[in-house]
Amino acid sequence: MTIPAANLMTALRSGHATSPRLTWYGPDSERVELSGRVLDNWVAKTSNLLQDELDAEPGMAVRLDLPAHWKSFVWALAAWQLGLEVVFDDSSADLLVTDKPDDGGGAGFDAVVAVPLAALAMRWPGELPAGVVDYAAEVRSHGDVFMAHNEPEGDLPAVRSTTAHAHDALMDGFAAAQEPGVRLLVRAADGLEEGLAASLGAWKQDGSVVLVHPALDVTEHLLENERVTRR
Repeated sequence: MTIPAANLMTALRSGHATSPRLTWYGPDSERVELSGRVLDNWVAKTSNLLQDELDAEPGMAVRLDLPAHWKSFVWALAAWQLGLEVVFDDSSADLLVTDKPDDGGGAGFDAVVAVPLAALAMRWPGELPAGVVDYAAEVRSHGDVFMAHNEPEGDLPAVRSTTAHAHDALMDGFAAAQEPGVRLLVRAADGLEEGLAASLGAWKQDGSVVLVHPALDVTEHLLENERVTRR
C-alpha cells in the first residue's frame, strides 16, 4: 500500500505539473517558484540522499531544526515520502537536519545535515564540523526519480510534536482543511509545523502555497501579484 505522502508527490508531478505549487518570498528580493514537477524533483533528490547516502529507512526519525522555508518543506516531504517520522520538538531522533551546524547540537545523532538557506547556495558558506553532510553540495548529484528500497507501512509514525500522527493520518489528521484550488498565503513566522500542516491541506485540494519570510510585509501588491485566495 502506498502511503499518502507518496500519493501526494505523484499528484504534484502529474497534475498541472508546470503550475506553481510552492512560491517563496525571502529577504533581499528573493523569490523562488517551484512547479509541481520541480518540487517533486527536489523532493526526489532529497529522498535519494536520505536513502542512499544516510541509510535512512522507514520507521527512522529525522529532526528538522529549521525555520519555515521552502527547503524545509522539501525536507519534510522527502522524509515523509520515505516513510520517516518528522520530529518538530527537541526529543530524540536518528538524523538531524539543521541550518545551525556549528552550535554543538549534533551529538547523539547518526548523521547531521547542514542546510544553507540562501536560494543559490551551492555549498555551505564556510567550514563544517567533521562528519556533517553539506546538503547544497551533495543533493544535486542524486537521482531525479525516487524509488523506495522498502515500502513503508501506513501505521508508522509520521509526525512527532505536541501531537502525533501516523503516515495514514498525514493528509486527514495532520493537514489543515483548505478550500479546493486555494492559492494559500502561509506566513513563515507561524513556524514550520503549522506551515506544513496548512500547505499539505492546500496541496491535497489541488492548490498551491505562497510562503513569506517573517521579515517581509505581506502587501496588497504581493497578494494581488500572486493571486492569493481571499475569503
